[in-house]
Amino acid sequence: MRNDPENDGSPRRVTRRTILGGMGLSLLAVPLGQLIACGPADEHEAEGRTDSVPWATGGTAAMTAASAYPDPFAAGPGAACKLTCEQVLGPCYAATLVRKDISEGQHGLPVRLAFLVLDESCTPIPGAEVDIWHSGPSGHYSGDDAHPFCAHDDPDALAGRWFRGVQTTDERGRVDFDTCFPGWYPGRSIHIHFTVRVGGKEHATSQLYFDDAVVDAIVATQPLYDTRGARDTRNTDDLVVDQDQLADFTFQTERMPDGAMLAWKALIVRSSTDAERCDASSEALKELIESGVDLSDPSTFPEGFP
Repeated sequence: MRNDPENDGSPRRVTRRTILGGMGLSLLAVPLGQLIACGPADEHEAEGRTDSVPWATGGTAAMTAASAYPDPFAAGPGAACKLTCEQVLGPCYAATLVRKDISEGQHGLPVRLAFLVLDESCTPIPGAEVDIWHSGPSGHYSGDDAHPFCAHDDPDALAGRWFRGVQTTDERGRVDFDTCFPGWYPGRSIHIHFTVRVGGKEHATSQLYFDDAVVDAIVATQPLYDTRGARDTRNTDDLVVDQDQLADFTFQTERMPDGAMLAWKALIVRSSTDAERCDASSEALKELIESGVDLSDPSTFPEGFP
């Protein structure tokens, strides 16, 4: 199924077993995938955005100008592609659905996530599956088939499947998702997980972040986010990502005229699963793995982690 901005098509369920089978990797293994960012493309500023309107509320239904959002990749990927490195899959992957709008009607600040999937030569990869998942504004992940840690025993989270979805890139390598801005939970900076599969095989798995200043403003002032207090972990305190590589994993963002956020990132993935991987895990995380911590089982995490 190709990405269609106006038609999500019939949902298709993708399970945790499916992705792990495609990876052929244990959750304990590092590296687990790759995220790549193109230099000039990520610095491109599309026209038609404004900060003169307040952030929207009410979820994706508030994206009233979505058909007019600018193309953040209009200038192309640029002359240079930078292979960014891997971060862990984590314990909260669960069954998902093929769809563009992954919010299931949940409220929150509406966000369009735009991805451009390219290979090492910056050639677009059509037909690649981009699979994303993240917490809701409450800081909970949905689904009863992830580790219990992820839903925090919240009945609505356990019964839902929100903020999970898969889309397939078009001929340009482009894919979009409509969602809500994630919430924080103790020990982690706000982040979005993704994995990219090509021909059914995992080519990249990592995590993406938002600029701390943007997150601070949203958490302090926006409905649903401002009732939970200040987050306890900023990007610069996060123990998962190598701080020297943090910029490579940070979304570019702009506020749209309807108050939604447009966030975008180019993902350059290996052209072959035989190609060498690189690792963007922090030294602290590597030490935890070496000490026997099972990253698929939060019950093994030491106090204060994540």
